[in-house]
Amino acid sequence: MNDVPLPPPFHEAAPASFRPGSAASIATSVPADGYRGIWFALGFKFEFGDKYSGGLGTYTANHVPMAEYAPAVNKTFFTYGGTPSPDKRELAIMVSYYDHERQVVPRPVTLYLDPAVDDPHDNASLRLDEKGHVWVFKSGRNTSRPGIFFRSVKPHDLSAFERMAEPEVTYPQIWKGKDGGWFLLFTKYFPGTANGPERKLFWKTSPDGRTWSEDHLLAGFGGHYQTSGQGGGKIATFFNYHPDSNVDRRTNLYYAQTADEGKTWTTASGTRLTPPLTGRDNSALVLDLQSEGKFMYTCDLNFDRRGNPILLCIISRAGEPGPAGDPREWTVLHWTGTTWSRHVVAISDHNYDMGSLYVNDGQWRIIGPTGAGPQKWGAGGEMETWVSRDEGATWRKERALTTASDFNHSYARRPLHAHPDFAVFWADGNPQRLTKSHLYFANADGSRVFRLPYTMSESFARPGEIPPQE
Repeated sequence: MNDVPLPPPFHEAAPASFRPGSAASIATSVPADGYRGIWFALGFKFEFGDKYSGGLGTYTANHVPMAEYAPAVNKTFFTYGGTPSPDKRELAIMVSYYDHERQVVPRPVTLYLDPAVDDPHDNASLRLDEKGHVWVFKSGRNTSRPGIFFRSVKPHDLSAFERMAEPEVTYPQIWKGKDGGWFLLFTKYFPGTANGPERKLFWKTSPDGRTWSEDHLLAGFGGHYQTSGQGGGKIATFFNYHPDSNVDRRTNLYYAQTADEGKTWTTASGTRLTPPLTGRDNSALVLDLQSEGKFMYTCDLNFDRRGNPILLCIISRAGEPGPAGDPREWTVLHWTGTTWSRHVVAISDHNYDMGSLYVNDGQWRIIGPTGAGPQKWGAGGEMETWVSRDEGATWRKERALTTASDFNHSYARRPLHAHPDFAVFWADGNPQRLTKSHLYFANADGSRVFRLPYTMSESFARPGEIPPQE
């Protein structure tokens, strides 16, 4: 990439002549002059602040994954929601990489920009195919904006992308299918109740990213949010339930897995499920939190050394911010092979204090904003690591990654096949007012934390290391 003027990136809706492989489907990426995360506020105000707001460049937990390590070139590729300038609330889909050998980042590229959109619900997921092409799966929003799928023209190269498809997709969660194909979990919106639309969960497959199967309904009874993962020879998802389509009453915990790209679905124990799941009480139910008067917010899904699923979520007592929801319990659910174990890791002060779960041999680690942040009752906080050496039964805080910060840190994301030097990345921002939002990454144990350059005058820059925290 160089600093000479380039054609614009993909912008707003595709041309009427759009078709995969046509000249209209190719665009040159535009290097930005720094790493600036998007600031966003949902606008649902309560006594103790907005439902969620702040630096949401790595939002949501339902965009999975947002980064992947490529050993062939020793780079971690990642996507985030950015903005053209600090005083503009315009969402730009940004793509970049960290070069592990040179320990530098290039100027990030602007892949897609719509000046009418400032909503990080439109953020993207990212994957690499077998040949090294970088795929970016931009989320749509309800039926008002389509999802858009992009593929880099050249392997491991961000200079130009081809627009491959434009399906109705929200919250893309993309996994590898057989023979180089794709398996996509996603959400679609339908008329619901006075509380809002019903969010139903679907899956579909593609051999090449251009042509896709029909949409298959997985769950649709009131509404759901899901977080998924791939490992142990299967693709798995866990999700909640929205009584009367009320997302602020999200509750219960359900789990489903497939080992044959959706041909069959089972519970963790192997009990056959028959999609679509259309009733609250079904075999996928793991926790009946509704009867406990509690709510559930998904964070991450990983697998133990035997290929058994581990689910990380936050269990709360209220949908609004503030003390009514306390204690917000960071909770791990682990399928031991015979039963689900349930253990509390830590306590934080917001429903959207999202973090990630890591499994390395006999050690499990969680990285997330469990520490009290400068903006109390706001999304995020101070980043911390927690470690378990007995498969989640007990946890101890290992260290703080950030302390005495100006703004809350939020949405700690785990790259797929994470390299230990770039094991987590996130953004910061003030949930109470519009501010700059920086992006950060850290190594696997959190002992080294780096901030990506907010402005860049050269084509490459070395991220600035934050001094070790006590």
